[in-house]
Amino acid sequence: MDRPDWKGPLGVAFEHAIAYLQGLPERPVAARASLAELRAALGGPLPPGPQAPERVVAELAAAAGPGVVASSGGRYFGFVVGGATPAALAADWLTSVWDQNAGLYVLGPAAGVVEETAGAWLVELLGLPAGTSAGFVTGGQMANFTGLEIAVRDVLGRTGWDFDTAGLWGAPRVRVIAGEGRHGTIDRALRFLGVGTGSIVAVPADEQGRMTVAGLAGALAGGDGPTIVCAQAGNVNSGAVDPIGEICDLAHRSGAWVHVDGAFGLWAAASPRLRPLVAGVERADSWAMDAHKWLNVPYDSGLVFCAHPAAHRAAMGVRASYLVHAAGDERDALDYNPEHSRRARGFAVYAAIRALGRTGIAELVERSCALARRFADQLAAVPGVEVLNEVVLNQVLIRFDQGDAHTRQVLDRLQREGTCWMSGTTWNGTAAVRISVSNWSTDEDDVDRTVAAIRRAATGR
Repeated sequence: MDRPDWKGPLGVAFEHAIAYLQGLPERPVAARASLAELRAALGGPLPPGPQAPERVVAELAAAAGPGVVASSGGRYFGFVVGGATPAALAADWLTSVWDQNAGLYVLGPAAGVVEETAGAWLVELLGLPAGTSAGFVTGGQMANFTGLEIAVRDVLGRTGWDFDTAGLWGAPRVRVIAGEGRHGTIDRALRFLGVGTGSIVAVPADEQGRMTVAGLAGALAGGDGPTIVCAQAGNVNSGAVDPIGEICDLAHRSGAWVHVDGAFGLWAAASPRLRPLVAGVERADSWAMDAHKWLNVPYDSGLVFCAHPAAHRAAMGVRASYLVHAAGDERDALDYNPEHSRRARGFAVYAAIRALGRTGIAELVERSCALARRFADQLAAVPGVEVLNEVVLNQVLIRFDQGDAHTRQVLDRLQREGTCWMSGTTWNGTAAVRISVSNWSTDEDDVDRTVAAIRRAATGR
């Protein structure tokens, strides 16, 4: 067999990648092709035989390009989506080239050590307890799933129930106390686990979406048995943070496990100025977060942390005769996440941390929050625009004074016009537009251009 031509297809991919990245500042943010156009360009019959790789890559780039959302650019404010810093993106390319299976140490020793190192760096950066274990997962959903699986196993174990062998059938009922403003990944994780959403005891939230301490105290007093309390660092709409320290104190006095959904808000702990927002977070038992949000590494890159490494390994670990497990103090990553074979996603996280350092990560988070406040200040001066939330992190909620239908119409015009892209939501019963500032490349000009686009969409001038 002839040696493959790596330069051909990789060179074509590189040229298209550079053109895309360099064009981001002026590229319309929304996709430019309709569903029908994309199906026509990318669909068709099964190819009957081989084609030249460089041709396949070139045609893929041409056909898919109009359907690519410029979410890696500075004027994408939808959901909470970061971009990819140059170091993280380059490391991610190497990850694909090396193609390491990060499940076992023996399959990729460098991948194993990189995850061990990057995990320890993040534990230190976030001020979590020394020795906290880390697992690299796909995103916030699987981070919450993993943290809650550890928690369910642990709280049931305290009652004498063997979750590993007996499962949930016949087990003592587990209560999951969570705020009304919780993220949907908590409910979905409980469905995946077989615990069910009926286990949730919803605690009232204040006007910013924060769990109330009085409500939590009442919920804890209203029942007994194995209990998990889910706190939130960063409401997906308002950015508000639950009073985590008080939650931990109350929950632990009742013998409950505390899990923190900190997909983006936990990154506030990396900033000396913002850390008071998450005061006491280190007293929780498990934490979920996303590195593809404020660390700005490519998808997919979630993390789960646990203050009880033995419980973490016991919940996730697997043994089989054909597996070559670490014989010494090497780290087998599959002992810390629900996957077996998986991508070595730690390389991009490692590179991002190395390139930014402690001060660079803090500055990235703080700059995003400052730009969110710039949004709020400027939008508050636009006729007919109301800012709905206290801007404490990177989230800004706005509505337009002619009602829900008008708010949705303005959002639709904005998304179609292309200067920016942001998502809609419902907040306290009314339609709203949600602005999330998460991208490392967003600057003041991006904010000002977006505010001008909002003004045009809202007022026609």
